Amino acid sequence: MKTDKQLKNDILAELRWEPSVNAEQIGVEVKDGIVTLAGHVDSFVEKWAAEKAAKKVSGVRALAVEMDVKLPSLSQRNDADIARSADSALEWTTYLPRNTIKIQVESGWVTLDGDVEWEYQRRAALSAVRNLMGVKGINNNIVIKSKVTANGVKADIIDALKRRAITDSQKIVVDVHGSDVTLSGTVDNWAERDLARHSAWSTAGVQNVQNNIIVAY
Repeated sequence: MKTDKQLKNDILAELRWEPSVNAEQIGVEVKDGIVTLAGHVDSFVEKWAAEKAAKKVSGVRALAVEMDVKLPSLSQRNDADIARSADSALEWTTYLPRNTIKIQVESGWVTLDGDVEWEYQRRAALSAVRNLMGVKGINNNIVIKSKVTANGVKADIIDALKRRAITDSQKIVVDVHGSDVTLSGTVDNWAERDLARHSAWSTAGVQNVQNNIIVAY
């Protein structure tokens, strides 16, 4: 098991290795495996990349994000320009029907509202606007309204976990109430935790996933 100092050094190394992140602007604190990222970054996508990089490091039990986005002057745009760009990005880079997603922009923060049938559509909408210049943050309020019934959801998720060869998938407990899924239990690393969550979201009929799985080293 890593010490907090070892974990901090590994996270700093991972941040330096990630080309889209300026590691010099990010501070890392670790206590009992709980990692805090602080500082200022130049874009929302850099903030997102830093979070993703930290989660890849073995030994991270939880992540607290205290970074804020401070856009350089050349990257600043007014809200109307960001809204137009977001609308175009959704049209050009996703297969969502026109006017499925409503966009609101306030002080660089983009809020996405609307209904979709699948989680991958929700993720596609987020990915479409995440890299836009001028974006400081995103509130993804898109709701999944699937026409598929939730019958057999639990069996589908368990089968998916087995197919994807998650280590000791029997340690993962799947509870289904209507279209809501709760995952609990333990896994060996963050990758397995994310894979279990993805398996649940990829199952027809699922509208909400609560991931209570603990990473145990």
